[in-house]
Amino acid sequence: MKIFGALARFFSTVLSPLLMPTYGVFLALWVSVLCYIPLGTRLMVILVVFGITCILPMVFIAVLHNAKIIADKRLVNRRERWLPYVFSVLCYIGAAFYLRHVHSPSWLVAFMWGGVAAVAVSGVVTIWWKISAHAAGIAGILALLMGVHDFGLEAFGLFGTICVTVMLCGCVCTSRILLDRHTLLQTLAGSANGFLWVYWAIRLLG
Repeated sequence: MKIFGALARFFSTVLSPLLMPTYGVFLALWVSVLCYIPLGTRLMVILVVFGITCILPMVFIAVLHNAKIIADKRLVNRRERWLPYVFSVLCYIGAAFYLRHVHSPSWLVAFMWGGVAAVAVSGVVTIWWKISAHAAGIAGILALLMGVHDFGLEAFGLFGTICVTVMLCGCVCTSRILLDRHTLLQTLAGSANGFLWVYWAIRLLG
């Protein structure tokens, strides 16, 4: 059982919600027609998105923890999640405006706006119920890949990438259940939240 616990913690860390915007932009810049943009430009965009949507929220959570506003940096207590969620929404909005500023295609900007909606919904729901942000994050990545495929924007066949992402969705949801962070229903609700918002944002705004 120890190995399963270690794997669950590994997937929960590597596929943290804070990393999903960066992973999404990375995939968009490497598997879509955007892969023809110069490497230096792509790396710069990824680093800026990483800084806005991962580093800034991590620093904010650390400040809250040091100020004794939250008891655990992992935000185990759902009642302590609302303030980090609000800050994360603001970071996502900032990332969306940044992507627009650097003339990213509308579908990539829409991916970030879908993330804004998913995080906002998670933040509201978590006041009453512990919906899974991890599941929402990885499902949002799946929705991005599906959108790239449906719009015919892929630089090469995405079937294998999509299959791997589906399996990662299963791994994340299983990990959260094994770690006793969420129930099956909470992970399914999180997955639906992340996938639907991102997919329909890309369909409607892209």
